Amino acid sequence: MKKVLAIILGGGAGTRLYPLTKQRAKPAVPIAGKYRLIDIPVSNCINSEIYKIYVLTQFNSASLNRHIARAYNFSGFNDGFVEVLAAQQTPENPNWFQGTADAVRQYLWLFQDWDVSEYLILSGDHLYRMDYADFVRRHRETGADITISVVPMDNSRASDFGLMKIDAEGRVINFSEKPKGDALKAMAVDTTILGLSETQARQFPFIASMGIYVFKKEVMAELLRKSPEQTDFGKEIIPSCSDSHNIQAYLFNDYWEDIGTIAAFYEANLALTQQPRPPFSFYDEKAPIYTRTRFLPPSKLLDCHIRESIISEGCILKNCSVTHSVLGVRSRVEAGSIIEDALIMGADYYQPFAERQNGENGNSKHPAIGIGADTIVRRAIVDKNARIGSNVKIINKDRVEESERENLGFYIRSGIVVVLKNAVIPDGTVI
Repeated sequence: MKKVLAIILGGGAGTRLYPLTKQRAKPAVPIAGKYRLIDIPVSNCINSEIYKIYVLTQFNSASLNRHIARAYNFSGFNDGFVEVLAAQQTPENPNWFQGTADAVRQYLWLFQDWDVSEYLILSGDHLYRMDYADFVRRHRETGADITISVVPMDNSRASDFGLMKIDAEGRVINFSEKPKGDALKAMAVDTTILGLSETQARQFPFIASMGIYVFKKEVMAELLRKSPEQTDFGKEIIPSCSDSHNIQAYLFNDYWEDIGTIAAFYEANLALTQQPRPPFSFYDEKAPIYTRTRFLPPSKLLDCHIRESIISEGCILKNCSVTHSVLGVRSRVEAGSIIEDALIMGADYYQPFAERQNGENGNSKHPAIGIGADTIVRRAIVDKNARIGSNVKIINKDRVEESERENLGFYIRSGIVVVLKNAVIPDGTVI
């Protein structure tokens, strides 16, 4: 894998994940209590022995830069690195990134300096565990110019994705973006060609793109330079060359979730608490997910009732109830509070003792960081460093589906209350 260069696309402004992307790039959004979205593809690369990794981004990249600098520092015995490349204006190109292909095109001069054979193009907002070595191996064995990683799809979900049709050798011959009706039926394929059993093939007769590709080095350079007006890999670059180039499909038949929306992000996090076996597990010693080392103390639980939940390190919980929830690092929950079906992202730092005592005793203008006493948080996402007062009810009492109350410190997306980072929710508030 020394001949592979990984390029992780950080995405645009992350509008579908707003307000979680208000102050951070999409790959820097926290997940599972202690990780960031960017940790997923970077860890997959490291576990696949791919150590040359670039991350392309252009929005709110400060926290992403800081996280990568603190988390990924390879030894001097190899040429490994994880480096953020932000959009920049040059005399040749005064524009920001216009799409996935345009982002790579603007830094092609840098990528071509490396002595590699393939470029591995990855997305920064997916949750999955893949051995990219198998992916690249399939690409090389078939002599492909481009290989696309695909997931099998049933009839119920297929029309939500970009679908592909393959021939008997697994070569991609047709593309269709979110087809419906007869157009959907026309995209059915024999997925036994890619390795499914006949029973599985009947259940999953479609294949959808994961937005993950392997390109031959020279092929990518040729395609990006030939069509400068084309800015997207999945919708323009790859479909336009299916007749002239050998495009192969690689089947990934395991858990994969595109968590680009608030609802998908929320469900993917809470699914980690499922028993006896969650759809995705961070407890895999052979292929761990790496992140920044924080050296936090163990969590302290004082007379609490915890059910089907994940409690990260450095938390302090007092006489509270936590059910089907994920609590991030340094989370604090005071006595009498109830947390249900919630993602609490925790805090970036501990408050000094004196400051916290003032907040808890009502002598300060702001409540202390964390969840105050006798508070209920249900079906919500609470971003980092939020100060939730005492006797607060975050329950979406009016069953609102969509609302923007930024001046009050929260949004509602798909019925999920999202409390903003650094927000202050005063004592007695009912949301």
